[in-house]
This record gives sequence, structure tokens and C-alpha cells, in this order.
Amino acid sequence: PAMPGSRCPRPALPILRWLPRYSRAWLPLDLLAGLAVGLTTVPQALAYAELAGLPLQYGLYSSFMGCFVYCLLGTAKDVTLGPTAIMSLLVSSYAFHEPVYAVLLAFLSGCIQLAMGLLHLGFLLDFISCPVIKGFTSAASITISFNQIKNILGLQGIPRQFFLQVYETLRRIGETRAGDAVLGLTCLAALTGLRAMKSRLPRAAPAEPRAVRISYLIVWISATARNALVVLFAGLVAYSFQVMGSQPFRLTGSIPQGLPALRLPRFSLAAPNGTVPFQSMVEDMGVGLAVVPLMGLLETIAIAKAFASQNGYRIDPNQELLALGVANVLGSFVSSYPITGSFGRTAVNAQSGVCTPAGGLVTGALVLLSLAYLTSLFYYIPKAALAAVIISAVVPMFDAGIFRTLWRVKRLDLVPLCVTFLLCFWEVQYGIVAGVLVSGILLLYSIARPPIKVSEGAVLLVQPGSSLHFPAMEHLRDSVCSRALAASPPRSVILDCCHVSSIDSTAVLGLAELLQELRTHGLSLAFCGLQDPVLQVLLSADLEGFRHFPSWEEA
Repeated sequence: PAMPGSRCPRPALPILRWLPRYSRAWLPLDLLAGLAVGLTTVPQALAYAELAGLPLQYGLYSSFMGCFVYCLLGTAKDVTLGPTAIMSLLVSSYAFHEPVYAVLLAFLSGCIQLAMGLLHLGFLLDFISCPVIKGFTSAASITISFNQIKNILGLQGIPRQFFLQVYETLRRIGETRAGDAVLGLTCLAALTGLRAMKSRLPRAAPAEPRAVRISYLIVWISATARNALVVLFAGLVAYSFQVMGSQPFRLTGSIPQGLPALRLPRFSLAAPNGTVPFQSMVEDMGVGLAVVPLMGLLETIAIAKAFASQNGYRIDPNQELLALGVANVLGSFVSSYPITGSFGRTAVNAQSGVCTPAGGLVTGALVLLSLAYLTSLFYYIPKAALAAVIISAVVPMFDAGIFRTLWRVKRLDLVPLCVTFLLCFWEVQYGIVAGVLVSGILLLYSIARPPIKVSEGAVLLVQPGSSLHFPAMEHLRDSVCSRALAASPPRSVILDCCHVSSIDSTAVLGLAELLQELRTHGLSLAFCGLQDPVLQVLLSADLEGFRHFPSWEEA
């Protein structure tokens, strides 16, 4: 036994933190949650592969490895890894509808994520501000939804670029297939209704009669597994028409049966005019090798933090990076495209009362069973039904309230939000990069122009509002000299540094020049309220004429 007051070391492998104390009472809850998430995952996987521009089986190939890996390495009991709408949109941009590129992108993204986790570089994600994330997700919500309108209307040959897509869809709206449109809109209405029903469903108290509790359970299961139910209904309708000898819907078509082969991702691609080598494939993916792993990490950590704080436990961000990296690397061995944390399926997991990450084992097993035995049934799933599943999943990502919130809180933050939002309609990577740059410029501007309070009296009391770094020195010198020398008569200066917690070498040189400049005009500069780290730096610089006092009254 551990000695009193001593701390037992935490196991390195996260599964060892909960498995030894696993309770039998948790098992039915984990089984139910895994089943509920699995019934959501299978139809979404097919739909997201369509969105990524890949054969539909790749959605299922991408949906099981993350479940197994996260059970071993994840630190949040609610999170589920797999294909998502955002990641599928990015894959459609950087994998050129070519599975070999998509699988290689998963492998390279996983390697980058692993390296970031091992080097503890998760803090880099803090530089992607909330307005940039909200701008991207809101634009993605509109882009993805409109991308699926063609499948709801039964149109073919619509380009993938957003503005061309809008133009072509509106131009060819007269070619709408009535069957697809009616089925697609019916599925969308059913999904919306079931979602609303679940959000308004009151909790059934244990004291209620059994019939009431059973009714509650039936409604809850129907609403939770709404994607599977709607796709099943649409498939049965399509099969009925097929039996009667007519088919008013565009169908998913045949999906290869069986599990994917376990093999390394291919590092070259056979093309009609020769082989595309690894270097050329990397060059083709370009900025995607930064955007895809970073957005994957951002989604996973944001979801893990949100559900951890909601349910009263803590996560380890660097462990989450490692879990996602391993999931993507191992996933690429079974032909997965890049995966990340799914907000929708994580919410289903949490609402189902999951107790540990073991629920993921059930979800992964359900996906494997679907691949092994059910792919022949997927032939009859109408594309309009899968489009309805995607639209239902991404519409809640549009956050109209963020515009109002930022207008009230800080209007300047609307600039990176709007830049990201608008440019993402052109190209996703331009929107994200431009948003991060604009946020960075605003951040640097606040460092270069810190608030400086100047109080006039017998001497000039100057109080910088934050730390002094090299971009701010010119601004500080101008503020001091313009006021000290313009006064009649010119006044000496006291620099109150109570808010200055750090200072760099360029700022020290700037202060030396300021001391010199004031001395040539017969004025002095004294320092007060210096914090210990700043005082040590200034003393070691051995500034000529340097004087400091504990407070400005003593100066």
C-alpha cells in the first residue's frame, strides 16, 4: 500500500486508469451507448465518403480504427473518433477524389499529430482564435449543405467549387427529379422532427408506470438512431420500387463486401502517363498537410474539452494528440482517410450515459459487422437520403449568434470572423490561413501599441498597461518624449512599471536611448514598481543613470 501522503504514479496508458476499476454496472450503459453511436456512425460514414468524393466503402473503412485506438489511448470517456463533415470537406479539397491520396493524407497527418503530441506542441492550437474557428465552421456548414442540394434534387454533373455550384444548381433546377426531391425533403423533415423531439423529451422518472417508461425508451431510441431509421426507411421504399420494376431514385449502388486489407499506404500512384512519385504527391497536397492535421486536432481537443467540463472530468491535451495521431497512422493501414473527433456522435455517446471509452469497442464492432455482412443491402440506399443525413448533421454548425455576440463584446473580432467566413467559400485553406494571419496581426498590434496612461504633475507619471517588448518601444518613446519635452517647463519622468511582468533586450536598449535623450535635455527618468524579473534584467544591463524606487510616491 502507498504510504500516507505519497502519490501513486498515473499509468502511462490511459486504459489502465479506468479498466482495473471497471464496474459491472457500467457494462449495459457502455453497450447501449456503443450501439446508439454505431447506428449513427454507419449511415453517416456512407454519407461523408460521398462528401469527400471517395467510394462509399472508404467511409466505413475510416470508422472503426479510431474507436479501438481511442479506447486504449483516449482520456475523455465521451469522445468518438471517425469521419466528420469538416474533415470530409477538407479531404475533397486535398485528395482530388483519389483514394490513394486520401489514405496517404491520413498517414502523414497522423505522423504530424504524433510528432506534435510527443513534442508537447498542443499550445500552437491556441493561436487559432474562436472567431476563426466559428467563421470556418459556419462557412463549412453552408458549403456542405449546398454541396448536397444536388443529391436532394437528383442533379448530376454539378461542379464542386462553391460559386460554380450555386450557379449551376440554380441554372439547372428545372431538371430536378421529382422522386429524389420528394424523398430527400421527407427524410430531412423526419430527421429535423426527430432531433426536435429528442431535445424536448422529458426525463422519465423511475416512479412512472412501466408503460410510460417503455414509451419513453422507444421514443428516445428512435430519436437517437434517427439517421439509421431514416436511411432504412428510404432503402425499403427504394427496394419496393425496384421490385415493382421502376426506380425514381438515384441509388448508392454496389459497395464491395468484406473488410479492408491490412497494408501500408501507397507512397506512389500509377497514372496513365507514368507513376506519380511520393514527392509529387506531397507537393500536390501542399498546404493540406498543415490544414488537415491542425483542424483534426482542433476539432478533437475542442470537443474533448467541451464534454469534459460539462461532465466534470479533465483531459490531457497532449495525450489526445497522441491518440488521434496513432488512430490516423493505424487507420491508414486499413485504407482510412483522415479522421477526427465527431461532435454529433460524441453528443449521442454522452446522452446515452456512456461510462468509459469501452463504448467505442461496440461501435467499431458494429461497423466491422456492417462491412462484413451488410454492404449488399446498402445498394438500395437513395443518395437523397444520405444527403439529408449530411445536411441534418451540419446545419447546427452554423452559429448566427456569434456575429451578435462579437458586435456586443469586441467588434474588432468581427474582422477575422468575416475574413475567414467569406474566403472559405472560395477555398477552405485560404479562409483559415487568412483568418489566422488577421488574428495574429491584431494580436501583434495590441503588443506593439500597449495602453499607456500619462498623468501630469510636478513630474510626468507614465504607466504602461502591459509588458514591454521590442515592437512597443518606439510607441513608448514617442509618448514619453512628446509629453515631457512639450510641457512648459519640460518635466522629468517617472516610469511606473507595476504592470510590466517581462521585458526583452531590444526594449532595454530602447530604455537606454530614452534615458540618454532625456538627459541631453536636462531631464531625468526614474523607474518605480519594478517586478523582480524586470528589475534583474535592468540591473544586469547596467544602464547609465538608472534609478528605481519601490513606488512613485517615494520617487
